[in-house]
Amino acid sequence: MWITQEKLPLGEMIARYVDWLTQHGADVFDAISLALSGTITALTHVLFWFNPLALIAIFAFLAYYIQRRVSLTLFVTFSFLLILNLGYWQETMETLAQVTFATLMCVIAGVPLGIVAAHKPMFYTLMRPVLDLMQTVPTFVYLIPTLTLFGLGVVPGLISTVVFAIAAPIRLTYLGIRDVPDELMDAGKAFGCSRRQLLARIELPHAMPSIAAGITQCIMLSLSMVVIAALVGADGLGKPVVNALNTADIAMGFEAGLAIVLLAIILDRICKQREAVKRGDV
Repeated sequence: MWITQEKLPLGEMIARYVDWLTQHGADVFDAISLALSGTITALTHVLFWFNPLALIAIFAFLAYYIQRRVSLTLFVTFSFLLILNLGYWQETMETLAQVTFATLMCVIAGVPLGIVAAHKPMFYTLMRPVLDLMQTVPTFVYLIPTLTLFGLGVVPGLISTVVFAIAAPIRLTYLGIRDVPDELMDAGKAFGCSRRQLLARIELPHAMPSIAAGITQCIMLSLSMVVIAALVGADGLGKPVVNALNTADIAMGFEAGLAIVLLAIILDRICKQREAVKRGDV
């Protein structure tokens, strides 16, 4: 057919662009890689500095302080003790450091973008196809350019995680701000609030449940990238899962997978709003 005789060189154009970035931006990408890997290493060392039992006690205290639930505190304590007993404490702390840093980057960039999108409809119209693309492109595809630009290690996995997960806080922040009732906004304007005061005193408090849901989704999406990031050299719980897959080791795969599940449940329960927990939405 005539339509298949001349193939559009889309893939070749992207490949040439990535090659151009690799040749002309090597110093920049090396600096970014060094900064990100140094930050993750420092955060991991902070977690390793604590005695595991002391850190478990700190996590249990934080769980109770945030949610005020004895059952959740006991679950957090038991889960981390089980992970420690199974021998995956180091991998769990490495994964926790990566997820924490990736979530922090997503929140720092995603929440402001969601606020701007809610106030600028044209901006959201332009950004929506990009968000759709980021959420629908297979995650393995993200690893190809990041691996080429940053090499093996935690950095390509971290950047791929951020690209994959940042759409959640952007979208839910946008929805939360857009859902603020007009009556509240009119009342704030009637009392002479500036745009900044309207944002800080009315819009953000009203949108906080939606923003919190976006952060929780971001954490879950980041954890879903753990195994994929291990394929490009990232440390953490993904490594034993990949090793178990390569050697058909059922015991190792189950234990490492269980550690991922427990960490995901802990982070999800702790980050949920207390109102949702009291209603039994957990």
